[in-house]
Amino acid sequence: MNNSFKSLALISLFSTLSLSTQAAPLLLGIGSISGSTDKSGLTGTLESGVSASVFGGLGSGLAYAGNNTFIALPDRGPNAQPYTNGAAVDNTTSYISRFQTLNMQLTANSSGLPFSITPTLTSTTLLYSSTALNYGVNGAPAQNDANHFYFSGRSDNFAGSDSTNPNNARLDPESIRVSNDGKSVFISDEYGPYVYQFDRATGERIKTFALPSDLAISNLASTETAEISGNTAGRTTNKGMEGLAITPDGTTLVGIMQAPLLQDTNKVVRIVTVDIASGATHEFAYQLTNGSGVSEIVALNNHEFLVDERDGKGLGDNSNAAVKQVFKIDLNSAQEVTGMSGDLSSKAVSKSLTLDVKNLLVGAGIAAQDIPAKIEGMTFGDDIVFNNQTLHTLWISNDNDFLNTITDSKHPQGFSNPNNFYVFGFSDADLQNYVAQKISVDVPEPTSAMLCLLGLFGISVLRRKK
Repeated sequence: MNNSFKSLALISLFSTLSLSTQAAPLLLGIGSISGSTDKSGLTGTLESGVSASVFGGLGSGLAYAGNNTFIALPDRGPNAQPYTNGAAVDNTTSYISRFQTLNMQLTANSSGLPFSITPTLTSTTLLYSSTALNYGVNGAPAQNDANHFYFSGRSDNFAGSDSTNPNNARLDPESIRVSNDGKSVFISDEYGPYVYQFDRATGERIKTFALPSDLAISNLASTETAEISGNTAGRTTNKGMEGLAITPDGTTLVGIMQAPLLQDTNKVVRIVTVDIASGATHEFAYQLTNGSGVSEIVALNNHEFLVDERDGKGLGDNSNAAVKQVFKIDLNSAQEVTGMSGDLSSKAVSKSLTLDVKNLLVGAGIAAQDIPAKIEGMTFGDDIVFNNQTLHTLWISNDNDFLNTITDSKHPQGFSNPNNFYVFGFSDADLQNYVAQKISVDVPEPTSAMLCLLGLFGISVLRRKK
């Protein structure tokens, strides 16, 4: 944990004030995880020279899987730093899309914050299709074989003019949820946008959900500038389906776009519900308050949700964090906007502020410049008992863009920039009608031996190609 967390001046208040005087939400604990290599077993380097098994960026999405197990989702890979010839693909690489499985639990402290968190990486699962995918000229991962066509973050891994074509290999994962039976995960992305279902144990794609056509763009390009200038409708480049929720009954996915569609105005973003069994979709409108976009959505029950709205300010942006807020919405009273465009603000769902992450962290002694810019992952964990009261826990993570150290004008000596996990506690009064998702925990995880065999197999394939 970095030094700013160790020297929090006001943090001891949380362990001495009872819930009768300290209203929820409470900051319960902060943990972090860093490192250079994941458990994928991959060898070799990416186009940028970074290791194919680079570890980081895993806070783009976060899902609780039961039994102190969390699934953390990196996005399209390390592209925050430019490399030779990278401008043609926005510095993206053939980084294989994956999710990381972590063990995390709250451990009571005698001083400071009420709890500590020590995340441990237990496995890495690579995402692939068992049927062929469309890659760019040089975009196919070396680990591909006759039965494994891996998704990757390269922006030119597509063919044709349909951004939601499921045969496109490019994937920019942003949110992840676990099915109620625990056997699969649902992932949303920014490139299509796409929503896919993957086998949790193997990483194989097992289902594709067709999203409304008004979310798609018709002119694809390998750079953000070219793609934005070439379209007048559909998702904004690199700001597709950023958030994804699953209702506690396990029947419905609820996705939310990061930014307004090109055909929409007045800071309204789209919410899309997807019936898992039938694939039927509905669209609703969400009005941004102070944030520049939305990063996540999580279910309170089958019709109420929490939405993570934020700006891009904070650690990683060489600025002070300003907007990191969580709002509650209710789709029961929402007006459908399917087939509409323009100013949809009059039809936006009602919202109320539930948690101000930035204010709570600053109140705990963390400087605004040290709050991560990209607060992106959000999930409910198990309830805990603190000061004789049951609290619901909300876990929030950040995307560190695979940069474990930040050096800028605010941190000229360098500053640790790990993947952080912030845990907040809510009473029943703060989260009325909260219903926890029931997830089966009897699910096999990939073993280290299997992952090592995958790495060795990748080496043999690479040698044969050479």
